[in-house]
Amino acid sequence: MNTSRKYLDPEVLARISRLDLKARLVVEGFLSGLHSSPFKGFSQEFADYRQYMPGDELKRADWKVYGRSDRFYIKEYQEETNLRAYILLDKSGSMGYGKKISKLEYAKYLGASLAYLLHRQKDSVGIATFDRRIDEIIPPSARRAKFMLILRAIEKARPGGETNLNEVLFELAQKMRRRGLVIVLSDLLDDPDGVLRALRSFRYRKHEIIVFQILDRDEVEFPFNESAVFADLEDGREMIVTPQLVQRRYRERFKEFLDFCHDSLLESRIDHTVLYTNTPYDKALIAYLQKRVRLK
Repeated sequence: MNTSRKYLDPEVLARISRLDLKARLVVEGFLSGLHSSPFKGFSQEFADYRQYMPGDELKRADWKVYGRSDRFYIKEYQEETNLRAYILLDKSGSMGYGKKISKLEYAKYLGASLAYLLHRQKDSVGIATFDRRIDEIIPPSARRAKFMLILRAIEKARPGGETNLNEVLFELAQKMRRRGLVIVLSDLLDDPDGVLRALRSFRYRKHEIIVFQILDRDEVEFPFNESAVFADLEDGREMIVTPQLVQRRYRERFKEFLDFCHDSLLESRIDHTVLYTNTPYDKALIAYLQKRVRLK
């Protein structure tokens, strides 16, 4: 199989192709497409009136309204435009954890399917891969050649390096000059407050954000029974752990972490979904897309 298509399952694509990933917030763009633009222009869909302001073109004035009210009002129109989407793929060391499938492999299948769906909708899609620093960036484009580059970037991603979500996300937010849809694929295993501030920086720039927090069930449930050496996948540190002594507290702390992520992101109007690697990624993606359709 062509490596650039490795993460595209034809059966999965056939199912998700019937669904549209539509942004709920207005986004910026130029082409005719599926999404509303924040810019007012001269397209054919009337939006609203507003009072004339110095500098406005008089040809945009509604003279019938002026005749009735003796005041100048400007017609505004709502354009339809394509979406600019950015897929942010975390490939830090912790994403390499997993039994049957690692969190990173799961994220790669998910990212490739989302990129395909967006490309099929004729939206512009790009990607950034990162660990403690940005590894590769492909700016959003609707061109097929760029889509193939995205698939290659996904295929090349390997786990490695420590997590530095805070600084990396801030840097990526500054690089994204135009508003769009930001899709984060990460386990979010970093300082929660720092990650929250970094994700909020996208909201400040008027992006819509979807965060898929990808986890292995073992990380949540800590089902181990025998003493063993546990190694940190990012810095290599090792520790002998007796599960019976820490299991209860570990589960409590991890639940607190997940609750903080969900509640804080929801409060910040950031879409947050936890996905576990033992759930087939296609079922998880289809369920999510169907939920978004109901939100329209």
